Amino acid sequence: MHKPTAIQILKNTIQLADADFEGSAMESKAIYRRKLNKLQERISHIQQAYYHQNKRAIIIFEGWDASGKGGVIRRLTEKLDPRGYRVIPISAPKPDEQSRHYLYRFQKELPKAGSMTIFDRSYYGRVLVERVEELISNKEWQRAYYEINEFERLLSDDGVCIIKIFLHITPEEQLQRLYERLHNPYKRWKVTEEDFRNRLRWKDYEKAINDMFKQTTTNIAAWHLIAANRKWYTRIQTLEIICAHLEKDVDIIPKPLDPKVIKAAEQMLSISDIKN
Repeated sequence: MHKPTAIQILKNTIQLADADFEGSAMESKAIYRRKLNKLQERISHIQQAYYHQNKRAIIIFEGWDASGKGGVIRRLTEKLDPRGYRVIPISAPKPDEQSRHYLYRFQKELPKAGSMTIFDRSYYGRVLVERVEELISNKEWQRAYYEINEFERLLSDDGVCIIKIFLHITPEEQLQRLYERLHNPYKRWKVTEEDFRNRLRWKDYEKAINDMFKQTTTNIAAWHLIAANRKWYTRIQTLEIICAHLEKDVDIIPKPLDPKVIKAAEQMLSISDIKN
């Protein structure tokens, strides 16, 4: 009989101040491309293993506005089979969702067997934007830490791998990226009035983020903090973390060919040297 996992909130949790911006350089574009190609090939093999073994995973991306979440997700999924994953971008809840429990719209997006769901922002908005912008009461966002931990425990007990990434940039880097987007016609669509309003409450968000780390870094779903001022470094570090976690307790060795497939190939194509 399966015994439910006991949740333990880890005592030595990360804080935003722990981000190592000084050590986040990449040597050259050639080295970056080589590392990226290897990681993308590695995660494509992991995806095949997940499909054959009916494994499931959710990958959560949180971070500051303009911290590079979209760029990381693009590199993460670039060489994956689109049938085996979904990217769910999260914005403000729709009117019909506002009348339901806030976890409802995330529950209905959970991955099916053999696939992954990638959340571009997530239910952690409950203890971030909804808290800071005072969209809910103190009692509601304080209660959400327990609700989220229990939600993730249920997923973990059901065999879902949970990976939580937070991309951290400095206010100076964010300002530079917002400036670039404003002056690039092909990136202007990314900028909203909310991006600038949120900057005015940077300190409030810092406190909410650090509280989130403290309350929801658990033995089943720890947070991973990435210093994201340098995009190449960010992408490599994030993909390395994701690959390492997805590979746990998963046999990555390719599944042998079905003997019926081998027999059919031998008969139909006159192939006699097929090896498993």
